[in-house]
Amino acid sequence: MTSLNLELLLNPSVRIVKFTASKGWFEKFKKRFNLASVNLHGEAASAAKKYVADTFKAIIKEGGYQPETVFNMDEMALFWKRMPSRTFIMKDEAKALGFKAHKDRITLVMCGNAAGFMIKPGLIYKSKNPRALKNKNKNLLPDYWMHNPKAWIMKCLTSDWFHQCFILEVKIYLAVNGLEIKVILLLDNAGGHPLDLSYQGVKIEFLLPNMMSLIQPINQGVIRVFKALYTRKSLQHMVEAMDMDDDFSPKEYWRKYMITSCMVNVQKALNNMKKETVNVCCKKLWPEVVHNNKGFSAEEIHHSAVDQAVRLAKLLGVEGFDDMTFDDVNELLDAHFKPLSDEDLAEMTKSASEEEQENPAQEEDDSGLTLKHLATILRMAKDL
Repeated sequence: MTSLNLELLLNPSVRIVKFTASKGWFEKFKKRFNLASVNLHGEAASAAKKYVADTFKAIIKEGGYQPETVFNMDEMALFWKRMPSRTFIMKDEAKALGFKAHKDRITLVMCGNAAGFMIKPGLIYKSKNPRALKNKNKNLLPDYWMHNPKAWIMKCLTSDWFHQCFILEVKIYLAVNGLEIKVILLLDNAGGHPLDLSYQGVKIEFLLPNMMSLIQPINQGVIRVFKALYTRKSLQHMVEAMDMDDDFSPKEYWRKYMITSCMVNVQKALNNMKKETVNVCCKKLWPEVVHNNKGFSAEEIHHSAVDQAVRLAKLLGVEGFDDMTFDDVNELLDAHFKPLSDEDLAEMTKSASEEEQENPAQEEDDSGLTLKHLATILRMAKDL
């Protein structure tokens, strides 16, 4: 006898309400809780369990890897200038001509280890030299700067990130923790990940197809939690600007919200990503190293961030923000997972080209012996 039948027998007054959900609701539910490709009885799930029980355990044992030396990388799309659809910002933009700012996308390369440490993220933008970064040294940015017109991952960019960002960040982290350079980097088999990555002391392990949503740590909640934290930080940034300016104009603020503002909020959101949460997201791949961090699960942190985002929105007291709901924020988070159409990509590529024309290529690093610096030195020597 099932528990439902027993309940009906003991309490005949219980009503059975038939629950029906639309296809759209079900799709959003799957995305929200990372169930998009999960099939507990399918071949992918069986292969994932076998990989975890046999292959992965053997790799860890043979290499003697610790949680601090097992890293996972995955990329995520972020529509960095998008707000919930009911806000006046989105309504006004829908009427504007040209490329829509809410379709402006960046790709973040997220990487962390099983101990919960997240390295400096890679950021891929559509333009090499956007107006907001004019005359700025990109080496000093909080994110590792990369670019291509569609703002998406490519093999050459993955290789660039691996050698110029990952290796340097990991070396520093290991040195601080007194560990040797002997790490493993887990990647999925996406087309933008080259098969020839190599560095002494680093083992590259490619996960089998269809395992991303099943066992890959970064995809087990880290990405969705980060997007919730970024949304909260974006709203907090707006509220703080309002508190400091008696003549605050939300429209003017949003017009001036540039890629530099985005990078600041990306850094703050990542700093708010607790290492306990990243560690918990390793549960399906490496349950033995996961601590019982009650209160730090991806679901709990996501719920808390969304709740705070709603509260911050109400403080603004303007159309679409003053009555914002949980569903509005979750709808916004779901929107980050939707791909751009071919027309949107064409528009974004065009806008990247126009921005480059407005900002001629500059020296990437102002700190070397450039021709400009050499001319200045010769002129000063002559004067002397």
